[in-house]
Amino acid sequence: MSAPPDQAPGEPKRLSGGNPQIAKGYGDAPVQAYIAAMPGWKRNTGAWLDELIEATVPGVCKAVKWNSPFYGVEKGSWFLSFHVFARYVKVAFFRGTLLDPVPPVASKSRDTRYFHLHEGDILDEALFTAWVKQASRLPGESM
Repeated sequence: MSAPPDQAPGEPKRLSGGNPQIAKGYGDAPVQAYIAAMPGWKRNTGAWLDELIEATVPGVCKAVKWNSPFYGVEKGSWFLSFHVFARYVKVAFFRGTLLDPVPPVASKSRDTRYFHLHEGDILDEALFTAWVKQASRLPGESM
């Protein structure tokens, strides 16, 4: 069986919407494997998000859980994650209702708010880094 058209042979399997299937793991290596397996324009978006988060929160803890990169101030306590969908990358702020301004997309979870990145979007880097900085100072979500 051959790989899908936007997936090179030997790359991790992609789930619904192109989300990479990466084994659960802690540290930078599984996150970088996830980003490397993101399809098309989303790969650059994932790398850019990762760089901004690292620059904003020096020493940030990383993991891949449920086929998504997670970021926290300490292992097991997470403030942010992102996930690939067919038409966008969804950034989840687990205590997003406490951020100022509140990220635009509501969640079924009372505290979580989302920010979606679509191909061609121009991200307000100052706003995103302000959200990351604020989120990293709040109690993390244990998962």
